[in-house]
Amino acid sequence: MLRLLSDENFNGDIGRGLFLRQPSLDLLRVQDVGLQEVDDPAILDWAASNGRILLTHDRATMPNFAYERLSQGQPMPGLFVINDRMPVRQVIDELVLLIDASGQDEWNGLVLYLPL
Repeated sequence: MLRLLSDENFNGDIGRGLFLRQPSLDLLRVQDVGLQEVDDPAILDWAASNGRILLTHDRATMPNFAYERLSQGQPMPGLFVINDRMPVRQVIDELVLLIDASGQDEWNGLVLYLPL
């Protein structure tokens, strides 16, 4: 099962829906680990240190910081950039598919944009 971290502005309805579909889901929010109001590089660093794929709606800056980490040879366990205009149900369906059909290590160093 994938180990996930959602950033501060990630839609809470998606998280709640994921837990309804996957009660044993390993998903933390940045608010749960004391990272609210922290800049993107620090969130990516925490995710890398804790082996968690980051879920975000931030298409503007987060991918750039992820690619910067990779260019500097730093670990980046994965970034899922979810379009905030996607219907919540579609996001949940696609994330459940990824959670069920892939392993944590498959996403190392990758940025994935949803919808698929």
